[in-house]
Amino acid sequence: MARTSAKGRGVAQALLIVAVASPVLVLLSALGVRAGLLSLETGWSLLTLQVAWWLAWAGSAAALVAVVLALKDLRRLGLFALVAVLIAGAALAGFVWQKGRLAAGPVEHVSTDLEEIPGFGDLRDQRRGPGPGPAIGAEVCPGAQPVMRQVAPQTAGWALEQAGFRVRGFGVQRADGTRTGYWFGVTHDAVIRIRPGRTDIRVAARDGLPHGGEACRLATRISAALRTGE
Repeated sequence: MARTSAKGRGVAQALLIVAVASPVLVLLSALGVRAGLLSLETGWSLLTLQVAWWLAWAGSAAALVAVVLALKDLRRLGLFALVAVLIAGAALAGFVWQKGRLAAGPVEHVSTDLEEIPGFGDLRDQRRGPGPGPAIGAEVCPGAQPVMRQVAPQTAGWALEQAGFRVRGFGVQRADGTRTGYWFGVTHDAVIRIRPGRTDIRVAARDGLPHGGEACRLATRISAALRTGE
């Protein structure tokens, strides 16, 4: 009887390991990207969005098996099953939400002026590569609206900070900022172009990967801040 109980406990522990594998892989991938050990493509696109996604499904199946096993010995195995269900369920739900967000989000390149898109100036060398694609405007990202007045440079710098950007510099005609995400270090650049009668905004990711419309949300925050800043 003791041997059977120990065997059941070992199986439950193994199922719990499978259930937690997906979130652990996501965490390790994020840390690897932040530490420079993994590229964003490897850590985010491959390990997180593909490998960890399938591990989330495997973890959910393992959690269901753990529940069936725990029904035979609830006192000894119930806790393993409960933890497995909570972690695997949260991981799968998080992935389903994130996958939908990525699929629905517009491209990571937003400009309030599509005819004369503001340039990134001194970031030209750092932004070499395929980039996020052609810019989108207010038709796709309704919150990305120009401010129909000439704002003060200090207000432009303040608006960037309100949206989470680090201000790299500002002057009479423009303000520039960079924002690096916490988990995977995804970098978005922003420029606010200041002209008489109109202030425009451009936000773009440095990579060509989907991030669920983050550039649109950031451009919307900057636009809203500019409108309330004066």
